[in-house]
Amino acid sequence: MHDALSDTIILLTISVVAVAIFRRVKLPAILAYLTVGICLGPHAANLVQSSDTLHFLAEVGIAFLLFSLGLEFSLNKLIANRRAVVGLGSAQVAVTLLIAGLSAWMLGSSRETAFVIGCIIALSSTAIVIKQLGEQLETDSRHGIDSISILLFQDIAVVPMLVIIPAIAGEHETSFMVELAYSFATGVGVTVVMLAIGRWLLRPLFHEVASAHSAELFTLTVLLIALLSAWATELAGLSMALGAFLAGMMLSETEFKHQIESDIRPFRDIFLGLFFITVGMMLDLGGLLEIIHWAILLTVAIIFGKTLLIMTLSKYIINSSTGVALRTGIVLSQCGEFGFAIMALAVSFNVLPETESQILLTSIVLTMIATPFLVKYNGFIAKKLTGSYVQNRNDIKDAITTNTSSMDQHVIICGFGRIGQNIAKILDSEGFKYFALDYNVELISNAAKAGYKVSFGDSTHREILIAAGIERASILVICHDNVGSAEKTLRQAKTINDTIPILVRTKDDTYYEKLSQAGATEVIPETLESSLMMASHVLSILGIPMARIVRRVQEMRNNKYATMREFFHGDETDDLELPDDIRKRLSSYTLEKGAFAIGKNLHELQLQSKGITLHKNRKDDSSVIPPNSDKKLKQGDVLVLFGTPEDLEHIEGYLLNG
Repeated sequence: MHDALSDTIILLTISVVAVAIFRRVKLPAILAYLTVGICLGPHAANLVQSSDTLHFLAEVGIAFLLFSLGLEFSLNKLIANRRAVVGLGSAQVAVTLLIAGLSAWMLGSSRETAFVIGCIIALSSTAIVIKQLGEQLETDSRHGIDSISILLFQDIAVVPMLVIIPAIAGEHETSFMVELAYSFATGVGVTVVMLAIGRWLLRPLFHEVASAHSAELFTLTVLLIALLSAWATELAGLSMALGAFLAGMMLSETEFKHQIESDIRPFRDIFLGLFFITVGMMLDLGGLLEIIHWAILLTVAIIFGKTLLIMTLSKYIINSSTGVALRTGIVLSQCGEFGFAIMALAVSFNVLPETESQILLTSIVLTMIATPFLVKYNGFIAKKLTGSYVQNRNDIKDAITTNTSSMDQHVIICGFGRIGQNIAKILDSEGFKYFALDYNVELISNAAKAGYKVSFGDSTHREILIAAGIERASILVICHDNVGSAEKTLRQAKTINDTIPILVRTKDDTYYEKLSQAGATEVIPETLESSLMMASHVLSILGIPMARIVRRVQEMRNNKYATMREFFHGDETDDLELPDDIRKRLSSYTLEKGAFAIGKNLHELQLQSKGITLHKNRKDDSSVIPPNSDKKLKQGDVLVLFGTPEDLEHIEGYLLNG
């Protein structure tokens, strides 16, 4: 027990330091965990022993990863993007697996080992790619959409891979194909049974659990379902990960999906960190010099091979331009976290020999280290290597310039969905000129035929905005439903014409401050505008004169929705990764007898210097004291304060004890 406790403390201490350092230099936490495993493992410092318990916890981490994947699985999303997901995604996985597997087999690997190597190389890193694309505001770009579609199919393809590997392991009395068919039949049977159970039992079960209003009971039930499903598939001779994935799929159909995802995330991240540490422990630093040249050669082959393959498939399957196809290939040119899961499973079944596993493990780590840099500079690389990419954008720019050359003092609409189209209708009816940009080809085709002034173009690019005549336009309206694209468009627009008024539409006020600081003249949050409209109708029905209602609504808008953006939160989980401005909320504090703040005025407390804004100071007789009042606070006064959860927690102690 003492050794286990010592190992746990060492792992946690080094992991905290490593993750903090890697996050500071903007590298993925996965690489931090791998580094911890490499440094502490038996082939380096040997401070932590690779025990059965650690390996079991690592397997649980993979189970939780697949459980989260099941929760995010969306049949509707799959159908909507079927051409890119099913067509391009399946072709990429199949062709990559075939080429990599055949290459390994021709170099002397067994057919089982070659299959495993093909599976590992066919997969890319969902975690790193999506995070990096999001930070670069490229998730809604053409190469971003194509990349995410391929990643979606890759994630789905992991499940049958995890079923096949146990089937091909070891000696079989029957033929390989019979064993494979039996494993698939078992997998299909278990899947059908579990999905049936999920459909008929889980929904009523979670309704009962939710009715108890116990967060503890809810979380325990989620953990039980996830681990019970993993145990059931392992009992059937399949992997724990398959059961966890099926459990996630079952629960994704319930209305508690988002709550489950929030509850399971801490367990997933911790156990998954342990899994990556155990993977790092597998890397033999002592023997690295003997294989490093092979590992580097394989790394280069993977990056260049996958880039070229995905580029070719993108061009011929979904008709991407050369530049977009190349950027998609660069973004997905690495191996990913599921490759580690497949490798760990293959090693446990003795399908992957030591030498091959060391070379492959080193190469996966190297490709993942290169990924943030490849994704960051994917556009720069594409422009340098592909003249047609620049030419394609120039053609689009020329077409937009032709359409807007005669326009002056017009309105530019970025994003031509429902809101953009409604704005265009109103502008047209009032006789104002407008020009719209969007990159949904089918939408543009239909709208242009109907007479709308809309053209294909990505407004996040500077040259497209210039072609649309932003230097002559009277106003820019950004209607993107993606905050990242809206912010990028906004920043590009301000560098070209810093005096043009810019209106930005958002779903809520989460990124209000961010967009305002980026230069938006007005940010219009849908939820707050809906609140204003609802309140207006309520006041109208109550008989309040319309002039007074309009004045009240205009006051709210002129004050940047300040009072509406301050509200009390429930007991929902706070996301630490969100910016502090977004996490702020209201909280009330009653000054009890003996509190430090009693007898002092608000100026003496200096709340703003502690990150806190006073929303209201209410006396026990329900009267409200102005914020700038010099009156002394008394016992029973209620201070309504606005700040982050951490600042509010700190200020409570300050008000009580000083």
